[in-house]
Amino acid sequence: MRDETQRSSSTFHKFAAAVAVLLLGGLPALAEDPPRTPAPPDVSLYILSPHPGELVSSPVTVRFGLSGMGVAPAGVINPKTGHHHLIIDAPLPDFSKPVPADANHLHFGGGQTEVQIELTPGTHTLQLVLGDHLHIPFQPPIVSTPIEVRVK
Repeated sequence: MRDETQRSSSTFHKFAAAVAVLLLGGLPALAEDPPRTPAPPDVSLYILSPHPGELVSSPVTVRFGLSGMGVAPAGVINPKTGHHHLIIDAPLPDFSKPVPADANHLHFGGGQTEVQIELTPGTHTLQLVLGDHLHIPFQPPIVSTPIEVRVK
């Protein structure tokens, strides 16, 4: 019985050591930022409407513009394509990570080029960020000029 217990204990310790090596060896890979897709030259991302400073009613239709690249759904890898993310009343996200998905960071992974959004009365800032197939901004980032709109 003692030999069996020692063998079992030895097997467990070898297993635990192997798991520790895998985990510790894998930590640097987990800590690294995901790879970023190079941006082609001469790309322009912009908001077609509403216009900067415009007085609008909610819901607001926001139309996205892109030149020098095409639009493809998230998950699709096509050269010189990406998809839109609309940033509302928030600073630009960390460009080394996927764009967050929340009320201030809207994803258009289906390849959409416009949206109707509900905005409360007051002044709001809108800005676009183009993401690759994994929602990660390109390198260098492709972003629109931020605009402010006033909602009645």
